Amino acid sequence: MHKTTILFVLATLFAFSASAQEIDKMPMITVSGSAEVLVVPDEVIFELDIAKSNLILGVAKQQSDQVTARVLDLTRRFGIDPRNVKTDRISVDSVYEVVSNGKVRSTTSDDDDDGIAGVRKFKEFRVSTTVTVKLTQLERFEDFFAESLKTGISEVDDVTFQTSKLRENKDKARDLAMKAAREKATAMAGSVGQTIGKAIKITEGSTGRGYSNVSANNYVMDGVNVGTTTANVATFAPGSIKIEAEVTVNFLLN
Repeated sequence: MHKTTILFVLATLFAFSASAQEIDKMPMITVSGSAEVLVVPDEVIFELDIAKSNLILGVAKQQSDQVTARVLDLTRRFGIDPRNVKTDRISVDSVYEVVSNGKVRSTTSDDDDDGIAGVRKFKEFRVSTTVTVKLTQLERFEDFFAESLKTGISEVDDVTFQTSKLRENKDKARDLAMKAAREKATAMAGSVGQTIGKAIKITEGSTGRGYSNVSANNYVMDGVNVGTTTANVATFAPGSIKIEAEVTVNFLLN
């Protein structure tokens, strides 16, 4: 049975190789096609970082928990589905001060000191967490952003605009890319008095990411509002998301 299976596999591979060689001998044209679809986003993802430090670990955790509770309460006030709220990246670090050549820098227990000689002294504990919130009411973006800065968060790490219809629009972009490839092949074959036949090989290339980011980490630091107001936040315009598709197609030449 084992020998029969090996012979069958070898025969299949030989047939496949022979078929591929036959295809390579066929007259064909290889073209690429690309397309992009612009979509207005209808969702926004906030990554809100919370980091509290204290000499007493329990106090740092309590302060972090209080801010986290305020953020979660904010999401309830905005009617955000609990499934669109996630708390993750929770960490507890020991923060040290390293004095070397008259310079003082902070480091955590996980940091690499790069072999720098110096006096390392415990400074405090730091408790960090990230709350990720998906807001599906884009018209409330400015209000939520402004209110989130009042909760005591340490940083708005990231703001990402995206579409809930990503799959649908990727399919649309790929369909347009296929049509572009066919039109290109038809035009190129026509210029030498030939026509194209069926497609014998299709390869999909890269596709667009389907979201756009806004860097927001300069707007609040260590719970201190550094001047962001609703008017400032209003300068964040979601614009359009570019969804791209690319294909490579081999057509027979007639």
